[in-house]
Amino acid sequence: MNRLFLYMFLCVGISAQAQQAKYGFRGASRDGIYTVNKKLLKTWSPEGLPLLWSSLQIGKGYSSPVAADGKVYVTGLTDDGSQEMLSAFDADGKLLWQTVFGHSWSGSYSESRSTPTVAGTEIYVESGKPELVCIDAASGKILWSVDAVERYNRKPTEFGPAESPLIVGNVAYFTTMSDKAALVAIDRISGKVIWETPPYIDNLMYASPIMIEHKGKKQIIILSETYAAGIRPDDGSIAWKTDIRAIVKKGMEDSHWRPQFTNTPIFRDGKICIAAGYDYGAMLLQLNDDASQASLLWLNRTLDTHHGGMALVNGYLYGSTWTNNSNGNWACVEWKTGKTMYEERWQGGNKGSVLFADGMLYCLEEKSGNLALVKPNPEKFEIVSSFKITEGSGPFWAHPSIDNDGRIYVRHGEALMVYSLDAAGSEK
Repeated sequence: MNRLFLYMFLCVGISAQAQQAKYGFRGASRDGIYTVNKKLLKTWSPEGLPLLWSSLQIGKGYSSPVAADGKVYVTGLTDDGSQEMLSAFDADGKLLWQTVFGHSWSGSYSESRSTPTVAGTEIYVESGKPELVCIDAASGKILWSVDAVERYNRKPTEFGPAESPLIVGNVAYFTTMSDKAALVAIDRISGKVIWETPPYIDNLMYASPIMIEHKGKKQIIILSETYAAGIRPDDGSIAWKTDIRAIVKKGMEDSHWRPQFTNTPIFRDGKICIAAGYDYGAMLLQLNDDASQASLLWLNRTLDTHHGGMALVNGYLYGSTWTNNSNGNWACVEWKTGKTMYEERWQGGNKGSVLFADGMLYCLEEKSGNLALVKPNPEKFEIVSSFKITEGSGPFWAHPSIDNDGRIYVRHGEALMVYSLDAAGSEK
């Protein structure tokens, strides 16, 4: 493929941000903001939301379910735990197919992690080995796969690979962070490699990449143990790297350093928010006009989100904090200044994940499985309604997801529950 053709191909593949796959981890923009076609309930019954259907056939896992085009996809482990499988259900909960697609993570907390990304008629997942796999949505047939260990010498992380594939146009992006490549662009139809980002030696983390656009320049934002980096999508070259390790370590003892960058960055108006647990906090980086440098605007030690993500609503960041691996609070931080607006306890100090849809936050605490409807109020953690999820086992680490038709999907270990949020439907 000559350079001119490559450039033309990539311009078609990434010509508009709207071409990013809209069905995947934490919604269309990977920021926990969901757009729905219906008005959603603003209060819930004390007994909870209407349960539409549930399944115990998905295998154990921490990955999120994804609804797309009338179907639901979720990864989980096979019965013996050695392999990962992708399950497909119709809108009524009928199991359509299950495909074993790769090796599972064999280290600590060995359950599935990768949330599927749906683009066109294909589904993209990463196994625990890891392997990047393309699967036909209609049949469950594996179309191609790329083994990152054999091909790129990708090294394991402490808690296993957790990335969800980024798909933009006709390109799939796969973080390798090895001595052969930092990021790889792959033709999502053929599985052939388009380009490889030159390696910079660092340890892989857990956050999924995002595609951003700043003043006409597109970049893929990736995180590693030491750096946040912007990668040019036309050729894979590195536009900038910022030493985020130095930022969060400032004033800390070396013994306290335990990097766990798990949260997908949030981008808005040239600014990139990155958060990590273990007292490191949240930071806001500002891109310069030509997107060649990212500098620190603020560092907030309160919003040290462990792995539950954040939601940016009306100029405020909402998420949970880290006290220890079992506990945390819920906090709000002003996007512009980094000022902490509140930090409050819920359910005795249980942290968790947060989403936003139709004017409301949805918070799932990870220890006991309480799901809450929360008003996005920067003055206090204002719970409107809540109920407890009872099916499934293990911690509630899977982020819920919401579809266009007002359904919320909650995964708890081997159990998948689908509830209705539709305000009109509840009145029938």
